[in-house]
Amino acid sequence: MRSVARDCYLLTISQSLCPYSMPLFYLNAMTYDYKEKKTVAVLAANLEPGVALNVVGHLAISLGAYAEKDLMGRSKLVDASGVSHVGISKYPVIITKVKAGRVRQLIHEAKQHPNDILIIDYPEQMLTTGHDDELAEAISTTKEEEINYFGAILYGKSELINTLTGKFSLWR
Repeated sequence: MRSVARDCYLLTISQSLCPYSMPLFYLNAMTYDYKEKKTVAVLAANLEPGVALNVVGHLAISLGAYAEKDLMGRSKLVDASGVSHVGISKYPVIITKVKAGRVRQLIHEAKQHPNDILIIDYPEQMLTTGHDDELAEAISTTKEEEINYFGAILYGKSELINTLTGKFSLWR
């Protein structure tokens, strides 16, 4: 004799709804507090929209490469048609803007918490060079106080990130 639970599980796998149970994605529910951590991108307010998008794109790729594995949610999401979609961050991502000089100050403040915040900055040289070797040379010949930061991205516990970025304006 087949059990109702087994039948519902099989129905759920086949993308059908079962009146006796939740869909399969609930059976494999992730348990975490999505408010525990967050990512905040901080951009210089004077950037043109196209440059700002470029900056955020590069910062996000770097964050994805260097952040702890815990950053990501499910690796794959499947819709009701059976089509797969690549998963995204399981924590909020906020885009903000501040005066250009405030970006530098934020970077220095965030670097005071090296074990609690992953910070990635975007110096102007990243936009004005092409090859990574050119970028490395441009950065190595520029003193930090001479770097013009276009943006930065911070990832860590929400409470600390909020302390550093909570009063910044949202990018609109």
